[in-house]
Amino acid sequence: MHSQLFAPLLAMVLWTFVMCAWLYATRIPAITRLKIVFDPTRPDSDFHAQIPPQVRWKADNYNNLMEQPILFYAVVLTLALLGADGTLNLALAWAYVAVRVVHSLIQALSNIVLIRFSAFMVGTLILFALTVRASLLVF
Repeated sequence: MHSQLFAPLLAMVLWTFVMCAWLYATRIPAITRLKIVFDPTRPDSDFHAQIPPQVRWKADNYNNLMEQPILFYAVVLTLALLGADGTLNLALAWAYVAVRVVHSLIQALSNIVLIRFSAFMVGTLILFALTVRASLLVF
């Protein structure tokens, strides 16, 4: 079975790997430069507090990509398995990926919360629309 919905799904997975690489490309040099040592007897928050915010933002975003996008994968796979990879569902799936990339860039580069939240809400509405469309086919 081949579905066009696999392309945005895999694009989202690939974007997550981009953010993972960016996280380590900034975190390891910062830890080395600042001589930060992880002490397993102390809370993780103590370690994270030593890392500059601009570096932490990448890790925060990577963690965000392990949250709501999981629902995206489930819904898109459901639509694909139902053969519902028509133009609107495909456009919504690509729109979700685009908005999540924008969200990542906002969080990783400037972390302006109001702008980031706006992008998050747009993505949430797109994901909700995909979920409703899948639900109408299943129920």
